[in-house]
This record gives sequence, structure tokens and C-alpha cells, in this order.
Amino acid sequence: MNNTTRFTNRANNYARFRPGYPAAIIDHLTSAIGLHSAMEVADIGSGTGISSVLFLDNGHTVYGVEPNDAMRAEAEKYLQGYDRFHSINGTAENTSLPDNSINIILAGQSFHWFAQQEAKQEFRRIARPDAHILLLWNIRDISTDFSAAYERIIARFGRGYEARNRDLAAEDRHTSFFSSSGYCRQTFTHTQLLDYEQLRGRLLSTSFLPSEEDADCAAMLAELAALFNCYEENGKIRFDYTTTLYTAKID
Repeated sequence: MNNTTRFTNRANNYARFRPGYPAAIIDHLTSAIGLHSAMEVADIGSGTGISSVLFLDNGHTVYGVEPNDAMRAEAEKYLQGYDRFHSINGTAENTSLPDNSINIILAGQSFHWFAQQEAKQEFRRIARPDAHILLLWNIRDISTDFSAAYERIIARFGRGYEARNRDLAAEDRHTSFFSSSGYCRQTFTHTQLLDYEQLRGRLLSTSFLPSEEDADCAAMLAELAALFNCYEENGKIRFDYTTTLYTAKID
């Protein structure tokens, strides 16, 4: 599947049911790299705007670079109240941003789709002196009975899914992107409380799972409903995440 089109029929569920990011990230970056609102942000693979809003709420100008028309349209709708948000049809490898224009290059839940060497060249081009790159992921906790059972549904119905690759932020897989000067890693905790319709939408936002048009979707959703009925408390299920942030200078 083409990485730039794989979320086309998931965009609405993605916008409505994927988790945001903890506000503590901004406090951490303020002390760790001197983040301030005058720094301009390029959110690469910005999707439906979930990662952009974290920085817009801190007063930054954000350029959301997203190649998928449906995802970009959801971001434009979601962020229409932010004058400092600029939506751009572009990719990590060809952002169309001006040379030496960006202080913060952000990839939230998107870095694993990039062609790394081409993206690195593009990031060097758009970066201002002393610019930082931030890689950000929400990783599902699978330590509870519910979350482990949810993981089994994904493993059973996922196309090409391998559990060993679930942590796409793993240091041994992606941090070769950074310069020899190294990077900093910080983790945060984050939680969603979801009713059944929200849990259903959260599952259907996953690109490698059956969509509602697929024959095996009904069986997958039947298992999900049974799982929810088994573990819900007061009509909600708890989704816990570890949010992992990598911070580095552009070399």
C-alpha cells in the first residue's frame, strides 16, 4: 500500500478517536531546549492535526505538511480556528517550505513512513541554525488483561502486522537518523477513556486492519464488542499509553 494514501478511508476515525499528546511535553521542551512561541514548527506528516495542536496551543506558527488529501482536509477542519496553522500539501522528502525557515521539525506518529535519507536532506534544507527535530509516538501499553486481548485482535486481523515491530519508536530501529552528537529520550504517561463507539473508531483508524468495506471486518468488530463487554467499567474502557519523545539537533 502507498504510504501516502493508506489512511484515506481512515481519516475521519483517525481525527475523532486517536489520542492526543500530553501537555507536559511543552513544559519539558521549554526547559530542555528553550522552546518558546516565536519558534516556527514544521509538523511533517501532520495527518489530522493531532500533533500540531499541541504547539498551536503554545502560540507557535505551525506548518502542517501532509500528503494525504483526506487527512489534510480533516486537519484543516479541526484547526480552522487557529490563524497560525498553515496547511501544506507535501511530503517529508519534499515539504515545499523555504530554505532555512524552520526552528522545530516535528514528526508525530509518522516518522516510520519517511524515506529517511531523503527526509534528512530535506530537513537540513528547511532548518534554521540550531534547529531541533522532535520524534513523537504514543505507544499502547499492553500490560493489562484488556490491552493484551486488544493486541491479540490486532495480531489476528492485521495485514502484515508483527508484534515485534509494534514499538516503532524503538531506538535500535530509528535513532540512526540522528547525528553522531546523539539525542535525548523522554517518556510521559497518557490515557484515553473510551466508550464502545470510540473504541470501535480507534480500532478502525488503524491502517493495516480491515476497513468497514472488508469481508472480515464484521468478525473483527464482533470480537471487539465481546472484549469491551468483558472489561468495561461504567461504560468505558481505559487505554494507557507511553508517549515517547526523541529530541536532537539537526546535524
